[in-house]
Amino acid sequence: MPSNYQKKSENIIACSHHFHPATKVIPLGALFACALILASCSSEPPRSLVTPLPPAAKSQQSHEPVRGVWLATVSRLDWPPVTSVNLNNSATRISQQQKALTDKLDKLKSLGINTVFFQVKPDGSALWASKILPWSDVMTGNIGEDPGYDPLQFMLDEAHSRGMKVHAWFNPYRVSVNTKPATVTELNSTLSLHPASVFVLHRDWIRTANERFVLDPGIPEVRDWITSIVAEVVAHYPIDGVQFDDYFYAESPDSALNDNQTFKKYGQSFESKADWRRHNTLQLIQQVSHTIKQLKPNVEFGVSPSGVWRNRSHDPAGSDTLGAAAYDEAYADTRLWVQQGLLDYIAPQLYWPFSRKVARYDVLAKWWVSVVKPTKTRLYIGIALYKVGEPSKNEPEWSNNGGVPELKKQLDWNESVPQINGTILFRENNLNQPQTQEAVSYIRSRWGS
Repeated sequence: MPSNYQKKSENIIACSHHFHPATKVIPLGALFACALILASCSSEPPRSLVTPLPPAAKSQQSHEPVRGVWLATVSRLDWPPVTSVNLNNSATRISQQQKALTDKLDKLKSLGINTVFFQVKPDGSALWASKILPWSDVMTGNIGEDPGYDPLQFMLDEAHSRGMKVHAWFNPYRVSVNTKPATVTELNSTLSLHPASVFVLHRDWIRTANERFVLDPGIPEVRDWITSIVAEVVAHYPIDGVQFDDYFYAESPDSALNDNQTFKKYGQSFESKADWRRHNTLQLIQQVSHTIKQLKPNVEFGVSPSGVWRNRSHDPAGSDTLGAAAYDEAYADTRLWVQQGLLDYIAPQLYWPFSRKVARYDVLAKWWVSVVKPTKTRLYIGIALYKVGEPSKNEPEWSNNGGVPELKKQLDWNESVPQINGTILFRENNLNQPQTQEAVSYIRSRWGS
């Protein structure tokens, strides 16, 4: 998702939202073993360790239009409150965190939001009681420390009691949000924990990219491990969906992912490293998709990629845009995943106004409609609530009349096209900022009860 994490594309134009990852993985029991054995992957090289599977059953849920919001926990962007982590009394901390979340859900309900995309894996740690990942430090300030309750279960109970759906949002490969010495010390300190961080359990899987520690997507065991994490949540929690954000290969020009040795080991049958990387990402999506459907066919699986698949200048099938492209920069062939029926929904981040010629909102929305139209994959559009009310030389619409005319135009568009099945706002805490209040009032009048 866009934002405070990675704005390199904003200058050209495509920004990504989900900002912005001698021991073996602890067994999850027969259920997860079966999930991994059954999980699908491509038979092309490099072969994964898991066995190919027939096409999985599609979700049979009935669908009202999605009116969603992303709720980010990485760096405590939306939740939990930063102040709660500094409280010495754990009961007070728990109470403050839970009240903050229920207050948010009450507000979202009043605005007509029916789906929350809740970030449960912001890095190499978890916001649920995992046997694979240590507890996230966003809850207590210390990685591996039990927060005293299960945040995911609490979210599910509270959202479901309000008639709202919850999709568990995973950042698949990020291990940490920086590579500072203090972060290394903290990750190393988990060695005595059960479970410990992947940083110490599988040091050979770890790379540096975009000034973060990440997992190397080219290693088959890494993809299997991520699949097992998703399987754990799907099997143990009544979630409505699973969503991956756009961080597959997340690099920056001055902090590239060095996977030369991995490519030498697994990628020699491919014409280029780029093709091999895209194949690695495809294999992850295949494995996760089939594993979810084997465990619980009604749990939806979706991806929220950056808004540009490819530019027409590079590919005649691409959009009439000039932006950072998921295919070329994140090595994610998102169009192919839709065509192969691997996703229940796709939620591209269309974070630009109608007037932004390099990446016009309507041009991209039409392009995505043409992609999903011959398939069963639903299309939700991610829109840039975080830009509303913010002055911008290149995109002045976001601050004109509180951003309401541009927001109205985008919502009108989404709700007038049959192939667009919903809208997701990025991100929750922007609903609480002074500069967005005209837009929030407009959303309440349009969607609220």
